[in-house]
Amino acid sequence: MARQLRFTGTDSKVDGCPALHTDLGTGEIVVQGKPLTEPDDVAQLRHFGPDEAAVVVPRELLVNWGPKEVERVPDIVDRDTFRRLFHTFEHTAWRLETRRGYASDRQDPDYQAFLATGNSPCDPDEPWFVNIRAQTTAGKRVGRVRVADHPPTTEQLFLLDYARHNAAAGEDIRYLWRKDAERAALPAEDFWIFDSRLVALLHFDDDDTLRTIELITEPAQVVRFAMVRDAALHHAVPFDRFATQVATDE
Repeated sequence: MARQLRFTGTDSKVDGCPALHTDLGTGEIVVQGKPLTEPDDVAQLRHFGPDEAAVVVPRELLVNWGPKEVERVPDIVDRDTFRRLFHTFEHTAWRLETRRGYASDRQDPDYQAFLATGNSPCDPDEPWFVNIRAQTTAGKRVGRVRVADHPPTTEQLFLLDYARHNAAAGEDIRYLWRKDAERAALPAEDFWIFDSRLVALLHFDDDDTLRTIELITEPAQVVRFAMVRDAALHHAVPFDRFATQVATDE
């Protein structure tokens, strides 16, 4: 079925090109302009697919005629799409963890072993560890800051013990007391940020079960999450130092 396109506008005074059109059915914007075909130019494009085309338009066209709506529709992705991000990121992957527990941890046999023995076992050949070792060996950085209560919950103590396995695979694991996180005005949000350009915001229900994963690429929003990351890293301490603090309090 053919698209229903509505002419949006043009800055041209002669032939009507370049111009913008809006797909009335999907809300997508169709950019009409001179194609970019020089191989050396095309080779510089990032994330350019084989079935995609690039066009060149004046900046003024987008400033004057681009959509100005402030309401955004959440981009919800499935688990497979989310997992691929840990294979395709180019420089950094970083997470903030703020919950008092996670349903996925409570369902993990390693958690049950921790409850029984006080130590968490680990299979270094799990897909997560195999991939993280590959990524960090390639020079990429993976890390997270975990917010902990005082005293920590049982789930938080499990993750604190398990942090040594994450660190052995190459992750930079740091901790922050909740009161310090609140003093630093960190939001009570769980998210991953990849390459400082894409955020995967994790939505949990009241039972600590991950329900949806929302991708955010709007630059101003990504900058907000990057500021949260920087503040968390500034105040957090390495997991082994934090574990010593916890043991001292006991």
